[in-house]
Amino acid sequence: MSSTLRIHWAIAPQIAPQPLINCNRCGGVKAYRCSGKFRVNANGKRIDVWLIYRCVDCDNSWNFGIFERCNRRDIEPALLQALESNDPGLARRHAFDTGALRSQVGRVEEFPDVAVHKRLLGGARDNAAALELLLGMEMPTSLRLDRLLANELGISRSRLQTLGERRRLVVDPDGAKALRKPARQGMTVRIDLAGEPDHQAIIGAAGG
Repeated sequence: MSSTLRIHWAIAPQIAPQPLINCNRCGGVKAYRCSGKFRVNANGKRIDVWLIYRCVDCDNSWNFGIFERCNRRDIEPALLQALESNDPGLARRHAFDTGALRSQVGRVEEFPDVAVHKRLLGGARDNAAALELLLGMEMPTSLRLDRLLANELGISRSRLQTLGERRRLVVDPDGAKALRKPARQGMTVRIDLAGEPDHQAIIGAAGG
């Protein structure tokens, strides 16, 4: 008797978005990468905090504003300590805040590179003829769902589209049209592989 293999994919983007800024040293628009370092400036009871970025070509600096003229009492001590110690996790969270970056510079270059950690939730690989993939996003990514599935399962995007048209691939929410959109937190992808000649290879690639 066949069964459904249920697998959780934990997806983590690998390259932080890079704001495109007019570099006064290079004399043109350049990409800036996150340095992972905060700058904390205290003036009496007021604190300003920036995340420091560097031009990819000349290392010129640009400050991404996190707090502006903020009262010290409004910042939790643990958060202030994390800022002052350049906590990597906190820097990463702000570096991947594409919306906040765009609000300050307008143009931001995003990258589709991700790492996927796969964990089995249920089912047996030996007799599985269907997949149920639950997507968990560490942070938002610009990677389209069809590219993610094609890369991880080893099948073409056109084949994924065909499976969607035949209702053998279902995405919840948004249905087959979600294939052309970025993968999102909480998406569930169900793929019926019964009768597919390479279904065991796809099952194996799904991981878990």
